[in-house]
Amino acid sequence: MKKKNAKRIMIRLTVLLILLLMIGVVFTAIRIVRYGQLDEKTRCDAAIVLGAATSGEEVSPVYRERINHAVWLYENGYVDYLILTGGVGDGKEISDAFLAKQYVISLSVPEEAVLMEEKSRITEENLQYAKAVMEEHSLDTAIIVSDPLHMKRAMLMAQDYGIEAYSSPTPTTMYRSVRTKGPFLAREVFFYIGYSIVRWFR
Repeated sequence: MKKKNAKRIMIRLTVLLILLLMIGVVFTAIRIVRYGQLDEKTRCDAAIVLGAATSGEEVSPVYRERINHAVWLYENGYVDYLILTGGVGDGKEISDAFLAKQYVISLSVPEEAVLMEEKSRITEENLQYAKAVMEEHSLDTAIIVSDPLHMKRAMLMAQDYGIEAYSSPTPTTMYRSVRTKGPFLAREVFFYIGYSIVRWFR
Protein backbone atom coordinates (compact mmCIF):
# COMPACT_ATOMS: atom_id res chain seq x y z
CA MET A 1 0.00 0.00 0.00
CA LYS A 2 2.80 2.41 0.94
CA LYS A 3 4.59 1.70 -2.35
CA LYS A 4 1.38 2.41 -4.32
CA ASN A 5 0.83 5.69 -2.45
CA ALA A 6 4.44 6.71 -3.06
CA LYS A 7 4.06 5.90 -6.75
CA ARG A 8 0.87 7.97 -6.99
CA ILE A 9 2.57 10.92 -5.30
CA MET A 10 5.50 10.70 -7.73
CA ILE A 11 3.15 10.60 -10.71
CA ARG A 12 1.21 13.59 -9.44
CA LEU A 13 4.40 15.55 -8.77
CA THR A 14 5.68 14.71 -12.24
CA VAL A 15 2.42 15.83 -13.85
CA LEU A 16 2.47 19.02 -11.76
CA LEU A 17 6.05 19.72 -12.80
CA ILE A 18 5.21 19.22 -16.47
CA LEU A 19 2.20 21.55 -16.16
CA LEU A 20 4.33 24.21 -14.48
CA LEU A 21 6.95 23.94 -17.23
CA MET A 22 4.27 24.25 -19.90
CA ILE A 23 2.81 27.31 -18.18
CA GLY A 24 6.30 28.81 -17.96
CA VAL A 25 6.91 28.23 -21.67
CA VAL A 26 3.56 29.75 -22.66
CA PHE A 27 4.09 32.74 -20.37
CA THR A 28 7.55 33.32 -21.85
CA ALA A 29 6.18 33.11 -25.40
CA ILE A 30 3.51 35.71 -24.58
CA ARG A 31 6.14 38.05 -23.09
CA ILE A 32 8.33 37.69 -26.18
CA VAL A 33 5.44 38.45 -28.54
CA ARG A 34 4.27 41.46 -26.52
CA TYR A 35 7.77 42.87 -26.18
CA GLY A 36 8.22 42.62 -29.93
CA GLN A 37 5.34 45.07 -30.34
CA LEU A 38 7.17 47.72 -28.33
CA ASP A 39 9.09 50.46 -30.15
CA GLU A 40 11.19 52.65 -27.87
CA LYS A 41 13.06 54.55 -30.57
CA THR A 42 14.51 57.80 -29.31
CA ARG A 43 17.51 59.97 -30.10
CA CYS A 44 20.65 57.85 -29.67
CA ASP A 45 24.25 57.79 -30.82
CA ALA A 46 23.94 54.65 -32.94
CA ALA A 47 21.71 51.86 -34.16
CA ILE A 48 23.07 48.35 -33.65
CA VAL A 49 21.77 46.07 -36.39
CA LEU A 50 21.83 42.45 -35.27
CA GLY A 51 23.15 40.10 -37.93
CA ALA A 52 21.09 37.59 -39.84
CA ALA A 53 23.60 35.99 -42.19
CA THR A 54 24.04 36.61 -45.89
CA SER A 55 22.93 34.86 -49.05
CA GLY A 56 25.78 34.47 -51.51
CA GLU A 57 27.26 37.92 -52.01
CA GLU A 58 24.20 39.75 -50.69
CA VAL A 59 22.54 40.25 -47.34
CA SER A 60 19.72 37.83 -46.61
CA PRO A 61 16.12 39.08 -46.86
CA VAL A 62 15.85 38.97 -43.05
CA TYR A 63 19.04 41.00 -42.56
CA ARG A 64 18.01 43.40 -45.35
CA GLU A 65 14.80 44.38 -43.57
CA ARG A 66 16.67 44.97 -40.32
CA ILE A 67 19.14 47.17 -42.18
CA ASN A 68 16.36 49.05 -43.97
CA HIS A 69 14.84 49.99 -40.63
CA ALA A 70 18.21 51.13 -39.27
CA VAL A 71 18.73 53.28 -42.37
CA TRP A 72 15.29 54.80 -41.77
CA LEU A 73 16.33 55.65 -38.22
CA TYR A 74 19.48 57.30 -39.55
CA GLU A 75 17.68 59.26 -42.25
CA ASN A 76 15.09 60.49 -39.77
CA GLY A 77 17.64 61.79 -37.30
CA TYR A 78 17.35 59.18 -34.58
CA VAL A 79 21.01 58.08 -34.81
CA ASP A 80 24.33 59.35 -36.11
CA TYR A 81 25.91 55.96 -36.77
CA LEU A 82 24.92 52.46 -37.85
CA ILE A 83 26.81 49.55 -36.30
CA LEU A 84 26.52 46.51 -38.56
CA THR A 85 27.24 43.14 -37.00
CA GLY A 86 28.25 39.74 -38.30
CA GLY A 87 31.44 37.78 -38.84
CA VAL A 88 32.58 35.43 -41.57
CA GLY A 89 30.21 32.49 -41.93
CA ASP A 90 31.22 28.91 -42.68
CA GLY A 91 32.48 28.52 -46.22
CA LYS A 92 32.60 32.28 -46.78
CA GLU A 93 35.45 34.74 -47.19
CA ILE A 94 33.62 38.02 -46.60
CA SER A 95 31.97 39.00 -43.34
CA ASP A 96 28.23 39.54 -43.09
CA ALA A 97 28.90 43.03 -41.72
CA PHE A 98 31.02 43.97 -44.76
CA LEU A 99 28.30 42.89 -47.20
CA ALA A 100 25.77 44.77 -45.08
CA LYS A 101 27.96 47.88 -45.28
CA GLN A 102 28.02 47.69 -49.08
CA TYR A 103 24.23 47.49 -49.07
CA VAL A 104 23.91 50.44 -46.69
CA ILE A 105 26.25 52.58 -48.80
CA SER A 106 24.16 51.72 -51.88
CA LEU A 107 21.25 53.36 -50.03
CA SER A 108 23.24 56.64 -49.96
CA VAL A 109 24.29 56.49 -46.30
CA PRO A 110 27.73 58.14 -45.93
CA GLU A 111 30.52 55.62 -45.38
CA GLU A 112 31.79 57.53 -42.35
CA ALA A 113 28.46 56.89 -40.63
CA VAL A 114 28.78 53.11 -41.00
CA LEU A 115 30.70 51.11 -38.39
CA MET A 116 31.23 47.36 -38.32
CA GLU A 117 32.10 44.48 -36.06
CA GLU A 118 33.22 41.44 -38.04
CA LYS A 119 33.91 38.81 -35.36
CA SER A 120 30.49 37.67 -34.13
CA ARG A 121 28.68 34.46 -34.96
CA ILE A 122 25.72 34.63 -32.56
CA THR A 123 23.45 37.30 -31.06
CA GLU A 124 25.35 37.59 -27.80
CA GLU A 125 28.59 38.19 -29.69
CA ASN A 126 26.83 40.75 -31.93
CA LEU A 127 26.21 42.82 -28.82
CA GLN A 128 29.50 42.07 -27.10
CA TYR A 129 31.57 43.28 -30.04
CA ALA A 130 29.17 46.12 -30.88
CA LYS A 131 29.73 47.38 -27.34
CA ALA A 132 33.48 47.43 -28.04
CA VAL A 133 32.85 49.46 -31.21
CA MET A 134 30.76 51.91 -29.20
CA GLU A 135 33.55 52.35 -26.66
CA GLU A 136 36.12 52.82 -29.42
CA HIS A 137 34.09 55.66 -30.95
CA SER A 138 32.89 57.17 -27.63
CA LEU A 139 29.24 56.29 -28.26
CA ASP A 140 27.03 56.05 -25.20
CA THR A 141 23.54 55.06 -26.35
CA ALA A 142 22.12 52.71 -28.95
CA ILE A 143 18.91 51.58 -30.57
CA ILE A 144 18.84 47.80 -31.03
CA VAL A 145 17.37 46.76 -34.37
CA SER A 146 16.21 43.23 -35.14
CA ASP A 147 13.02 41.29 -35.82
CA PRO A 148 10.19 41.71 -33.27
CA LEU A 149 10.42 38.19 -31.86
CA HIS A 150 14.18 38.58 -31.38
CA MET A 151 14.00 41.78 -29.33
CA LYS A 152 13.28 40.41 -25.85
CA ARG A 153 16.40 38.25 -25.75
CA ALA A 154 18.54 40.84 -27.51
CA MET A 155 17.61 43.56 -25.05
CA LEU A 156 18.37 41.33 -22.08
CA MET A 157 21.81 40.65 -23.52
CA ALA A 158 22.38 44.35 -24.26
CA GLN A 159 21.58 45.08 -20.62
CA ASP A 160 24.06 42.46 -19.47
CA TYR A 161 26.81 44.04 -21.59
CA GLY A 162 26.15 47.45 -20.11
CA ILE A 163 24.67 49.04 -23.23
CA GLU A 164 22.20 51.84 -22.65
CA ALA A 165 19.84 50.51 -25.27
CA TYR A 166 16.35 51.07 -26.66
CA SER A 167 14.29 48.60 -28.65
CA SER A 168 13.11 49.31 -32.19
CA PRO A 169 12.10 46.19 -34.13
CA THR A 170 11.85 46.33 -37.89
CA PRO A 171 8.23 46.85 -38.97
CA THR A 172 8.92 45.00 -42.24
CA THR A 173 10.02 41.71 -40.70
CA MET A 174 10.09 38.70 -42.99
CA TYR A 175 8.46 36.64 -40.22
CA ARG A 176 4.83 37.51 -40.90
CA SER A 177 2.88 34.28 -41.41
CA VAL A 178 2.07 31.64 -38.83
CA ARG A 179 4.30 29.24 -40.77
CA THR A 180 7.34 31.47 -40.38
CA LYS A 181 6.54 32.98 -36.99
CA GLY A 182 5.91 29.65 -35.26
CA PRO A 183 9.40 28.12 -35.58
CA PHE A 184 11.07 31.48 -34.87
CA LEU A 185 9.02 31.97 -31.71
CA ALA A 186 9.71 28.43 -30.52
CA ARG A 187 13.43 28.99 -31.07
CA GLU A 188 13.37 32.29 -29.19
CA VAL A 189 11.49 30.80 -26.25
CA PHE A 190 14.10 28.03 -26.00
CA PHE A 191 17.08 30.38 -26.23
CA TYR A 192 15.56 33.03 -23.98
CA ILE A 193 14.89 30.54 -21.19
CA GLY A 194 18.33 29.02 -21.68
CA TYR A 195 20.09 32.37 -21.55
CA SER A 196 18.03 33.49 -18.54
CA ILE A 197 19.29 30.44 -16.64
CA VAL A 198 22.92 30.62 -17.78
CA ARG A 199 23.34 34.32 -16.98
CA TRP A 200 22.74 33.67 -13.28
CA PHE A 201 25.86 31.51 -13.11
CA ARG A 202 28.19 34.12 -14.64
